Amino acid sequence: MLRGRASEQATIDRLLDAAPDGGSGALVVRGEPGIGKSALLAYARERSPELRVLHASGIESETAVPFAGLHQLLRPARDRLAALPGPQRRALEGAFGLGEPSGDRFMLGAAVLSLLSDLAEDAPVLCLIDDAHWLDRATVDALLFAARRLDREGVVMLFATRDYGAVLEAPGIAELRLDGLEPSAAADLLDDAGESMPPAVRDHLVAATEGNPLALLELPRLISAEGVRAGPIRLTNRVVDAFHHQVRALPENSQRLLLVAAADDTGDLTVVLRAAAELGLGLTELQPAEASGLVLVEADGLAFRHPLVRAAVYHGATLAERTAAHGALAASAEANGDEDRGAWHLAIAATTPDETVAAKLERAGTRQAARNGQAAAATGFERAAQLSPDGTDAVRRMALACEAAVASGQLEWARGRAHRALPQARDNAVRARLLDVLARAELSVGTLDRAHDLLVEAAGLVGEAEPDRAFWMLVAAAHAGWAGPTNEDQIAGPLDQVDDLAFAPDEPLLAVSWLIRWATAVSLGRSTNRYPPLAEVLPRARKAAAGAGANALVEVASFAFIAGRDEVSNEVALELVGRARAEGMLFALPVALGQLALTHVLRGRHREALVTGGEAVRIGRDLGQPMWVRYASGALAYVAAIEGSAEACVRYAADAEVAADAPDGAATGTEWARTALGLLDLGAGRVAEAYDRLLSVRSGPIRHQSAVVRCVPDLVEAAVRLGRAAEVAEAFDAYAHWAQVVDQPWAAALVARCRALLDAGSAERHFEEALALHATDDRPFERGRTSLLYGEFLRRRLQRGEARVHLGTALQLFESLGAAPWAERARMELDASGASVARTSVPDTFASLTPQELQITQLAAQGLTNRDIAAQLFLSPRTVAYHLYKAYPKLGIASRAELAELR
Repeated sequence: MLRGRASEQATIDRLLDAAPDGGSGALVVRGEPGIGKSALLAYARERSPELRVLHASGIESETAVPFAGLHQLLRPARDRLAALPGPQRRALEGAFGLGEPSGDRFMLGAAVLSLLSDLAEDAPVLCLIDDAHWLDRATVDALLFAARRLDREGVVMLFATRDYGAVLEAPGIAELRLDGLEPSAAADLLDDAGESMPPAVRDHLVAATEGNPLALLELPRLISAEGVRAGPIRLTNRVVDAFHHQVRALPENSQRLLLVAAADDTGDLTVVLRAAAELGLGLTELQPAEASGLVLVEADGLAFRHPLVRAAVYHGATLAERTAAHGALAASAEANGDEDRGAWHLAIAATTPDETVAAKLERAGTRQAARNGQAAAATGFERAAQLSPDGTDAVRRMALACEAAVASGQLEWARGRAHRALPQARDNAVRARLLDVLARAELSVGTLDRAHDLLVEAAGLVGEAEPDRAFWMLVAAAHAGWAGPTNEDQIAGPLDQVDDLAFAPDEPLLAVSWLIRWATAVSLGRSTNRYPPLAEVLPRARKAAAGAGANALVEVASFAFIAGRDEVSNEVALELVGRARAEGMLFALPVALGQLALTHVLRGRHREALVTGGEAVRIGRDLGQPMWVRYASGALAYVAAIEGSAEACVRYAADAEVAADAPDGAATGTEWARTALGLLDLGAGRVAEAYDRLLSVRSGPIRHQSAVVRCVPDLVEAAVRLGRAAEVAEAFDAYAHWAQVVDQPWAAALVARCRALLDAGSAERHFEEALALHATDDRPFERGRTSLLYGEFLRRRLQRGEARVHLGTALQLFESLGAAPWAERARMELDASGASVARTSVPDTFASLTPQELQITQLAAQGLTNRDIAAQLFLSPRTVAYHLYKAYPKLGIASRAELAELR
């Protein structure tokens, strides 16, 4: 039994007890070596024999080996891969080297979640991950992604890790920190172990070990009572020494075989014995180690009694002995067709530069990057750089490492190494790639000025040799300039530099540059008279981006929106979402979903905006993409503002903000939230507050972005109602010019509405013009507001009958959108016009659902199975079923078949 861990056991018990009923959860157990982490994992295994147990243990020497931990954990379940959705199955097969690479590192996490959920259909699953601080990064990313998304699968994941530095950062997952045992519990532990010693010596040992359980159990075997030193004992070295003495008591050949097992990362007995055979060793040599209790040999592999036993075996060997063990494992792996694993073992064993090993490791890294093991590839490329005898090869390989690190989200890792490698880079192409890495790191923290300059410099280095690469760098630089405080030079400079690229006149990429020129023309004060028509540019730009990848599609969707082509932006973002789901590009989802959410809300599709915005926030947080979390939160704040949900609007707006001391530009996406708060005030009748808030946005350091430009009609309405119309004349003129350039009916309708408010003498004509334009590009909220304002104008003119027509239209539109404050305003105006208006708003059947329940029920109504829905949303089928079960009573239905009738 465990001593002194009652509260910790109770925490684990709660997780285990919930699993048979579908409850899931994850827990990170932190503490120093020997403190009892492994003992708690063993307790969990013994406590619930009805759970299926999967186990993995990180190995210090294998930290860089890609997917090593995932191999260990999921090896017993590889026969279930066929049950996974296609992209997820291919992601795991690619990671394991069983098929063609497919999917990204986050798709791999979704695949892990699906596989565990599938296993839990037979029995609840318990995943025990020991020494998680030594897991390879690719495994950590996948397991933590899955752990954060556990819900109703019947899966419990327990991680044990050392407690220092930034080891295994796991935001969103509960943690349990272990301290040393209380003296009484420590004494009981010694009694349980049968350790007989004088009380004074016992007290001294308890105090010296600070209650560390493993030290209490192992040190008495190593030191006599007289050998106990005053003060705390350095636990790792002393405890490893205790195990090392036990290892040294074994026959020499048994020690050699144990060393092969310690150097191996699979835990597969067949792999260990195959490598041992390279050294002339076999099963006979394993028997003494098994008899001593240092290792356990089971049907599914070989396991050390404690992680520190493995450390004692490995670090107690000489360098020559470790090199021989890794060499045997490398030869065995290569003979078995596993070149990647062989390369890693050779790299671990190498002590001097070796081009043969470096080249093998580079090829392995390239394959792992193709399988989206980018984090592991980064470490591999870095090791290849370290082993490169030639400095040019070393820098080139370090650039590969940095690029892979950026792709895996390790931006600070990449930034530091790129900075160190840049002075040694003599080749322009390599310098450009390192500069691009540094720019991506700067973009991630919002230092847009620096990112812009780096991208422009990088493009200048490769513009002649690689014009396509230079082009997309310049596009990214222009976007960085656009995303920050208004600086016309930073936007215009990259666009002008595109003209210097050696493109043929019919180069498809030029359509993208024309789209950007259209989108930025007003901000840059440039005439569009000689531009090719935007209607011709857009389809060509979309086609060019479709062949250039996800980032290119993001650029086209963004600049189409800036150019006022909301519908096209919506279509491109929808295309990107579809590709991301089908191809496993999970990293591209938050930006695409955020763009969708914004275009949905502006076009009056609130339900879709809630669904896409909510998913963008969830996945963006999972993937560590705060910029796109803010962007989607701004869209959600806008929905809440229209609906008059003050609490939700303020909450989403807070999520869209960044710290006051963040770099300039880090607040990209927050302007929508700020304008949403102004709209909330306007709808609630707080006109002065709305005016002040919107004027602050309009006069702030960011004057050119879409949110700032598009809030002018709200600002004009507030100003007119306050009798301050003259103060917004300049803002309105700028908006009218922008609307003329973008040439969209909805923008022209808002210009006409503003003219009606600003010019009472011609108001009726302008209102009629606005309504006619609304009819050609229907945006129900804006159409409702125009009808409301026109009705108010007519009622004041005592044209009550005609006023009631427009007010009734406004009321109907607002009620259909759930825009409560605006509907109430229309109802009050109708009352004042003499109409008797019953409060008969039709409630939204789906209003009571959470965004995730709403999204799941919509997909279910389309006929998708739980497994199909789970694959699309990167959830487990059990979680999908759980949310449907919660949604049915809210909708007043009892079965899936009734869903379609509610759509």
